[in-house]
Amino acid sequence: MRVLAGALLSILLGWLLTSTLGALGANPGLVTRITNKGLEYAARKGLLALEQELHGTTLPDFSGDFKIHGVGKGKYSFYSLEVHSCDLRGSTLRPLPGHGLSLSVSDSSIRLRGRWKVHKAFLKLQESFDLSVKGITISVDLQLGSEPSGRPTVTTSKCSGRIREVDVDISGGLRWMLNLFHNQIESKFRSMLESKICELIQKSVTSDLQPYLQTLPVTADINDFLSIDYSLVEAPRATAQMLDVLFKILPDSVFKLTTKSFRAFAPKKSTILSQRSESPRMQPRQAVAFNVPCRRLARLYPNMNLELQGAVASAPLLNFSSGNLSLAPLMEIEGFVLLPDSEREPVFRLSVATNVSITLNFNTTKISGSMKPEKVQVELKESKVGQFNMELLEAFVNYYLVNVLYPEINDKLAIGLPLPLLKRVQLYDLVVQIHKNFLFLGANVQYVRA
Repeated sequence: MRVLAGALLSILLGWLLTSTLGALGANPGLVTRITNKGLEYAARKGLLALEQELHGTTLPDFSGDFKIHGVGKGKYSFYSLEVHSCDLRGSTLRPLPGHGLSLSVSDSSIRLRGRWKVHKAFLKLQESFDLSVKGITISVDLQLGSEPSGRPTVTTSKCSGRIREVDVDISGGLRWMLNLFHNQIESKFRSMLESKICELIQKSVTSDLQPYLQTLPVTADINDFLSIDYSLVEAPRATAQMLDVLFKILPDSVFKLTTKSFRAFAPKKSTILSQRSESPRMQPRQAVAFNVPCRRLARLYPNMNLELQGAVASAPLLNFSSGNLSLAPLMEIEGFVLLPDSEREPVFRLSVATNVSITLNFNTTKISGSMKPEKVQVELKESKVGQFNMELLEAFVNYYLVNVLYPEINDKLAIGLPLPLLKRVQLYDLVVQIHKNFLFLGANVQYVRA
């Protein structure tokens, strides 16, 4: 009976989070909607990480020739360039419809330190310098996609960087010589830094942001029987005001699914209970007994085992109304006689319908819940052994669901469905609201650095 309980749990979890399917069309099980406020928060945290990465970054050496009237020709070089401080501000991260995200950074600055060296004939001097770079503007377009595993991907599709002002403060005894071609030096610094900006951005996206997105789980094991497929249905979808991430949230279980690419509802059957047909009582695996409601069965198949198999007949209808959530599963139970040659002969088929009210709980890492069933209705769909005592049969099914099956399901629902969260992301200010035709789960997000 654990198999049937697991089957119902799979279906419940698979459809419990389904929302706005008609509008989205890609049949996701869960839509994570990131608003502009969420993107602004992501931009701030991203820039803080970029600042830390830039701090201590070394830049390429560069050199040049100079010619000064009355002094002659010489060579200069700047080397050991290292970012001393970084202040990235004025950032915005906006959805770029049909593409991904657009990041812009303005009014930012960095300070560098390094060494300079002048060589003229037999004269060779070296000292330190400070470089102040102000008015940095960066514009980056990020292309969002998804890989075959179902995880999101990000690449830099467009990047530009501009610098408004570069100020070089040269120290040392011959700084007057370098100051004579100060503008030339600052121009070279500006050109070198502007070309370096996008190189650093590209490196950060490739080596930091993309590996971080790979921490998004694509599967989660609920128990030994059931796992959940969290893979993306498609690339994250950007609109003018928000970013939608579409997850499958499909159950994978040994009971119901044959491949990870399962999409449509395809139930298989599971053994509920079995008995010896000469006995007037039937013993299910959970030690619940009931009298056989068809005596002709024992006469036609004496001393043979009877096996009942159950399956959920179709995808259950999940009903959303203001403040309430209910499920209407339709099950089929089929009876087989186990013949002496090990063949199974079908003898009857039942239809079992019920309505189940659902209570949800939402915490920082998972969604859990419980189910409360109403009285079931049992219908004899087909019989090769005559009529059944339907009142007795319906009483047994009600007893079994209330006292055995649904307690098993609630034990598993209490374990909950893990939420697909990136590493080091925490939720707070949680909200659960049940509206007509959709379930709303709201939360603020906090990124916690290691």
